[in-house]
Amino acid sequence: MSLIQDLVIAYRVLAEHGVIDAYGHVSVRSDRDPSRYLLARHIAPEFVRESDIIEYDLDSNPLDAGDRLSVRERYIHGEIYKSRPEVMCVVHNHSPSVIPFSTTREPMRPIFHMSAFVGQGVPNFEIRDAQTGTDLLVKTPYLGAALAKTLGGHPAALMRGHGCVTVGETIARAVGRSIYLESNARMQLQAMLIAGPGGKVDFMHDDEVAASAPRQEYDRGWHLWRTRVLARMAQEDNALLDEAGGPPPQHF
Repeated sequence: MSLIQDLVIAYRVLAEHGVIDAYGHVSVRSDRDPSRYLLARHIAPEFVRESDIIEYDLDSNPLDAGDRLSVRERYIHGEIYKSRPEVMCVVHNHSPSVIPFSTTREPMRPIFHMSAFVGQGVPNFEIRDAQTGTDLLVKTPYLGAALAKTLGGHPAALMRGHGCVTVGETIARAVGRSIYLESNARMQLQAMLIAGPGGKVDFMHDDEVAASAPRQEYDRGWHLWRTRVLARMAQEDNALLDEAGGPPPQHF
């Protein structure tokens, strides 16, 4: 499968895990030109098809949009790719269990091995430090660069009152980090409630993070999630075939 095909699948996987819903987006750096990236047009993630993918330069100017509308927060992606040459995939989402940690002083900490990367740091982007009176959306290159600066070399960053961004050297790693960041937030809250005020939660230790996080590619998870999405898309095609009495649409 091509990079564009895997990008379409990434949208579906994240939607099925409840990490993104009608909003949120995923991009990949072009495998033909590292100074470009691919991102779907302004559309709900579950509806994304190959024909919805637009190519951008790193200033987030669309190169082949035609009459397709670009997402307003595309600068998140372009500015991160500028600052992180090793990053090949960026996810922006409004993960519901993560957002409360962006609005409190309680830091996210790694509570189980699948989210060991959290121990590498998840800073919180306070948009008011860059510009006051915004609608919290990252709609300009300036705000995108400010977010990228907060992210720094970390695997993820929170966005106060908004959501988060995760990155990876592969689609599998960025998608996996997005899914397990949501899981970690939910489990961390559960553990804190069980422990109660003044109680102790035994998070992963730094040496455990160092032994785990660099090796976590989430390839097995990606294969499973991707296989399930492809099966469901085939079912959708068959349903359309039965309804229309003609050949199914070609996604890829």
